[in-house]
Amino acid sequence: MAKSKSSEIIVGLDIGTTKIACIVGEVTEDGVDIIGIGTAASKGLRRGYVVNIDSTVASIQQAVDEAENMAGCEITTVYAAISGAHVRGLNSHGIVAVKDKEVRDADIARVIEAAKAVAIPMDREVLHVLPQQYVVDDQDGIRDPLGMAGVRLEAKVHIVTTAVASAQNVIKCANRCNLQVADIVLESLASSQAVLEDDEKELGVALIDIGGGTCDVMVYADGAIVHTSVLPLGGGHITNDIATVLRTPLDSAEKIKRKYGCAWRGHVDDSEMMEVPSVGGRGPRVIQRMSLVEVIEPRVEEIFEHVKKELMRTGYFDGLAAGIVLTGGATAMDGVCEMAEQVLGLPTRRGQPTKIGGLVDVVRSPAYSTGVGLVMFGASQNNIAKPLTRGGMDDRPSLFKRAFGRIAEMF
Repeated sequence: MAKSKSSEIIVGLDIGTTKIACIVGEVTEDGVDIIGIGTAASKGLRRGYVVNIDSTVASIQQAVDEAENMAGCEITTVYAAISGAHVRGLNSHGIVAVKDKEVRDADIARVIEAAKAVAIPMDREVLHVLPQQYVVDDQDGIRDPLGMAGVRLEAKVHIVTTAVASAQNVIKCANRCNLQVADIVLESLASSQAVLEDDEKELGVALIDIGGGTCDVMVYADGAIVHTSVLPLGGGHITNDIATVLRTPLDSAEKIKRKYGCAWRGHVDDSEMMEVPSVGGRGPRVIQRMSLVEVIEPRVEEIFEHVKKELMRTGYFDGLAAGIVLTGGATAMDGVCEMAEQVLGLPTRRGQPTKIGGLVDVVRSPAYSTGVGLVMFGASQNNIAKPLTRGGMDDRPSLFKRAFGRIAEMF
């Protein structure tokens, strides 16, 4: 957020494995307008984990400075994204008695408290408590039970937990850039805000967010989140394969992937050629583009095979009437949707940020779905969250307490 317009400016900070994106949005009567964007290469993360604090801080500072210059404001508070194989999702439910035979705010707060009373290890904490539906007596499928008559209230929720250390490292990196963290948001939850339509959530849809180091899976059924998980697979694996097979530096492999990459050989003609830099000072080589596709296609197919296993394991695979929505930087490559449809056997579309104004053309890419989603998530909050610090568990408000606090204050 900016100092001059703290109630109007919201900033999303997407700390990814391959890039840091800082998106500045302004809340208007019509929604959210994107007014600034800054990006920087990410050099301090591996598969969603912070492995080098100094490198991550430098990348964040570069992205924030660029966004500040474009937006013309000073950024002090951000909504930060988190991902990684440490993220876990589970479904839970709680039951309480309704005191006055009419559901009130206190009853809803108590049933949410009962639903999230699950045993989690000491090194983990609750990131999100996402209500799915409420049941009043025997009437289920209720979205908002406030004011309804009944004697028993039940809540079904989806709880997302994360490693305490990973969340603290994200906060520490932001704090060292003189930024306060208003909230930490799961990457796939942020992306879903930006790319999914309400009717898709009602019918049943799976959001697959493939970034540089992770593949986030989020499943919606009946308008509510029923499953979240993160697979340690991403576009970085494709880049490594290209560098190894074509014997070219990693930087060159990434550029080749962005310029010539394709995951479906039916889109490439045998006559197409491309230039590949060599290592060790050797001269560049000219090879068929099909050679690159033969490297990319098996790896993309393998990623979707793992996604299919994950979806089958959840038990919601057969209920995905709206199919699959792909987003994330790795899905911008040609042919990815076709490969997903072949492996998963479900209708697939590529998702990019919608329902926004301002610099729409700049952020209209799957790579910016999380950053834009963070801004939209911040705009949907009714109050300014208390900034998190980088202290220990005693002096830092836990995500568990803040999640419940937001729900209680909302009512």
